[in-house]
Amino acid sequence: MRPEPASVPPPSNRLIDRLGRWFTRGLAWLGRKVMNSRLKEITLLTLPYQVAAVLTALIAVGYALLFEQVEKLNERILDVHPDWIFLTAPVSFLLSWWLVARYAPLAGGSGIPQLMAAIDVSNDRENDRSWRFLNVRIIVVKILSSLGMVLGGGAVGREGPTLQIAGSVYRVVHKLLPSFWPRISRRVMMITGGAAGLSAAFNTPLGGIVFAVEELTKTHLANFRTAVFTSVIIAGMTAQQLMGSYLGAGEELLYPKLSAVGGSFMYKVLAIGIVAGVSGALFCKVVLLFDKLRRGLRSMPAQAMWALGCAFLFAVLFHFLGDHVLGSGKLVLRQYLFERNVDPTWKDIVARILGPLVSFSAGGAGGIFAPSLSSGAVIGGWIAQLFDPSDGEFRVLVLCGMVAFLTGVSRSPFTSAILVLEMTDRHSVIFQLMYAAMVAYMVSYSIDRKSYYERMKLRLLAAMPSIDRRTEGRRGTKPSEPEQPSEDDPSSSPNAGIGLG
Repeated sequence: MRPEPASVPPPSNRLIDRLGRWFTRGLAWLGRKVMNSRLKEITLLTLPYQVAAVLTALIAVGYALLFEQVEKLNERILDVHPDWIFLTAPVSFLLSWWLVARYAPLAGGSGIPQLMAAIDVSNDRENDRSWRFLNVRIIVVKILSSLGMVLGGGAVGREGPTLQIAGSVYRVVHKLLPSFWPRISRRVMMITGGAAGLSAAFNTPLGGIVFAVEELTKTHLANFRTAVFTSVIIAGMTAQQLMGSYLGAGEELLYPKLSAVGGSFMYKVLAIGIVAGVSGALFCKVVLLFDKLRRGLRSMPAQAMWALGCAFLFAVLFHFLGDHVLGSGKLVLRQYLFERNVDPTWKDIVARILGPLVSFSAGGAGGIFAPSLSSGAVIGGWIAQLFDPSDGEFRVLVLCGMVAFLTGVSRSPFTSAILVLEMTDRHSVIFQLMYAAMVAYMVSYSIDRKSYYERMKLRLLAAMPSIDRRTEGRRGTKPSEPEQPSEDDPSSSPNAGIGLG
C-alpha cells in the first residue's frame, strides 16, 4: 500500500501562522529598539516624580490625620474647662517655637516662602543652597512644630507646611538618585513638589498646576508640564482616595448648595472683593511687621518671652471671643457654607484676624492658607448679610470673600479662584469667583506690590550669608535665571517637556 501523504494545513492557516510570526518578531524588534533607548530613558526620568508623588500623598494624608486628631484633643481639653487654655497655649506655643529655633530655623512659618527661596537659588551649580530650605529635618520639625501649635489651639493651617514638606520629599528623592541615573532638573523637581503638595493638601489638582505656574515659577509651562501633571494627579488622587474631599466629613462629600445669580449680583461681589482684598493685604503687612520685631530679638530668652506673650494674648482672645479663635478655621468654613441661618458678627471677623495673627507671630510652624480662607469667609458673610440674601446667595458671597482674602494674601488670583472652585465643586459661580479675585488683586496690589510670600522669601534670601547681594539686586522679585544654560535649567534640554535636565 502507498503511504498516505502528510496533511497540509489550509492556505488560510498558513497565512495566519506567518502573520503571527511576523507580529512576534516585530514586537521583539520594537522592544529591543525602544526599551533600550527612548522609552527606557523616559521611564527612568519620570519614575522619580511618580515615587515622590506617592510619598508626598502618603505623608500629606498622615499629616492631615494627625492634625485633625490634635485639633480634637485640644477641643476635648477645653471642654473640660475653657480656662485650661491659659496653660495649654503657653506650653504649646513655647514648644512649637523651641523646636524650630533649636533644630530647624528654616522650618518656621508657612513653608511656601522657603519653597520659593529654594527654587530661586536652585540654579547655583557650585553651591546647592536649596538644601538649606528642603530636607528631612525640615519635614520632621515642620510636622512636630505645627502639631504643637495646634495642640494649644493655635490658628494655623497645615496646607502651607505641606508644600514645604512636599518640596523636601522631591528634593530628597532627587538627592538620592544614583550617579548613573539620567540627569533630572533639581529646580523642576522642587517646582513639581510644590504643585503636588498643594494638590495633596486640598485635593485640588488644577489648583496645584495653576499655583506652580502662577506663584512658584515664571518659566513656561511647556518646560515641565508632564512632570507637574503626573505628580499632581498621582498625589491628588491618592490623597482624595484616602481622605475624601477637603470639606468632607469622614466618608461624606460636602459641597455647599448655591443659588443661581446673574449680572445684577456683581456689585455685591465687588464690595466683598474690595473689603476682603484690602483686609488680606493689610493683614500681611501686620504679620510682616510682627515678624520683623521678633527677628530683632537676638537672644533665645527674649524670643521665648515673645512666644509666651503671643500665647497669653491668644488665650485672652479665646476667653473673650470664643471658639472661632481656635484652629485652622475649617469648622468656621463648614458653618458658613453648610449651616442654615448663620448669624455673622464682628466678633467672628476679629477672632479670625487676630487669632491667626498672634499664632503666626509666635515663631513656630504653621500655614496661612486655610486661616486666610476662613478669614475671607467671615468677612464675606458679614458683608453679605447687609444685602439680605437667600441662603444660596449668602454662600456665594462667602466663597467670594474666601477667594478675595486669599488673593490679598498670596497675590495669586487664578490659584485662589481655582482652589476654591475645586474645593467646593461649584462651577456655576466661576465668573463670580474670578471677578472677586481680580478686584482683590487690584486693590491689594495698590497697597503692596509684593505678596506676603514674596516678602518673606526676600527676607530669607537676604539672611543667607552666602547670598550674592549684587545678584539679588539684579534679580529683584523674579526667580534667578542663569545667564548661560545650566544643568538645572529645564529649557536648555531637549527633554524639557517632562522636566528633564
